[in-house]
Formats: sequence, structure tokens, C-alpha cells
Amino acid sequence: MSATGSMPNDDAVRSQYLASLDEQSRDWELVLRESHHRMKNTLTLLGASVRRDFTRAGNGDVSMAVDRFEQRLVAFGRLYQLLSDSDNPSPVSVEAFFESLCGALSAAVLEPVGIRCEAAIESGTLSASQCHRLALMLTELVTNAAKHAFPTRNGALIRIAVSYRDAAWFCMVTDNGIGATGPLQGTGSRILEGLARSIQARLHGEAGPGGTRVTIMMPAAA
Repeated sequence: MSATGSMPNDDAVRSQYLASLDEQSRDWELVLRESHHRMKNTLTLLGASVRRDFTRAGNGDVSMAVDRFEQRLVAFGRLYQLLSDSDNPSPVSVEAFFESLCGALSAAVLEPVGIRCEAAIESGTLSASQCHRLALMLTELVTNAAKHAFPTRNGALIRIAVSYRDAAWFCMVTDNGIGATGPLQGTGSRILEGLARSIQARLHGEAGPGGTRVTIMMPAAA
């Protein structure tokens, strides 16, 4: 009698477990898609800057162009490591992690195409998984701005800010470019929204003649 009565409960538990596994699988596939998408876009920007350098370089400047290319490859490797390492079980320093991310983004993506980067990062701690998802989102927003916001590079600036208030973390990417007609549209928008859902975050975009700002708001207890 008791065994027969337990079957529906067992089926419900099994169903919930399988649903959880399916959700985790979709979540991991989402992260992998974003990682591959991000690598492709970053390599595109890197390749464009290399072609520009070698096209401009005379015979005496080739060595300098090669040195710059090597530095960008090192920065790209550092960026990829930050975007792929989410297994650290210990709390991660927000300030150290995102300052490293901004430095790698600046060296690998922004400086080669003449865009200046400013960062303001508050101290605190988050899980490695939270930092990883936020880093993927910030990198998507920064590279998207680098590709589309600046038809001319004069005075191009991207600001990255990470702050804590009212029991939530706020990550903002602001540019002084032409102002996107839809700051959350484009190739990576659905992945951005999926990553946001995975950490219970919300996205908000604002665009105007002075540029574009996208804010990620994540509850601290996400």
C-alpha cells in the first residue's frame, strides 16, 4: 500500500529532476553559444586592426606592428580566460575581476580601433558564476558598441561602471557614439536576455544623440 502510494510522488520528483537537468543543459548551451559568438566578434575586430596596422606599416615599422599584434594576442588570451573560467568555488572580488576584464577588453578590443575606455568598479564579492555571466554580457555590450557606435573614431569613449546599491548590483556600459536605434537589438540580444534571466537580472537600454547606455541590474542574492 505504501509503495503504491509513493509512486506518484516518485514520478513527480523524477519529473522535477529531469526538468532541472534540461534547464541546466539549456543554460549551459546558452553560455557556450555566447562564448563562441563573443570569440568570433572579438577575432573579427582583432583581425581588422591587424590588417590596418600592416597596411599602414612601412618596411621600418613592420617590427613594431608585429609587437603590437603580439600584445593584442596576449590581451585576447587574458580576456578569453576571464570569460571561460566559472568554476572557482570561492567568492570572487568584484573590483579585481572587473578591473581585469576592463583592462583586457581595452587592450584586445578597444585600443586597437582607437576607442578609449574608462572604468569605475566598486568593491564587493560575487560568485564566480555571477561574475562569469556578467562578464559575458558586458563584453557583448562593449564589442557591440565598438563595432557600431563610432562611424568615426574621434573622441570615441566607452565607460564601464559596476556599483552596488539597494541590495542590487548595477553594471552599466555607456558610449558617446551615434546612439543606437535599438540598444538591445541585434545578433546577441537574445543571448543577452537569456544570460540575464539565468542570474535573475534585468536589462534596460537608453539611446539618444549623445550615445547609448545599457544597464544590467542583478539582485545581490541572485
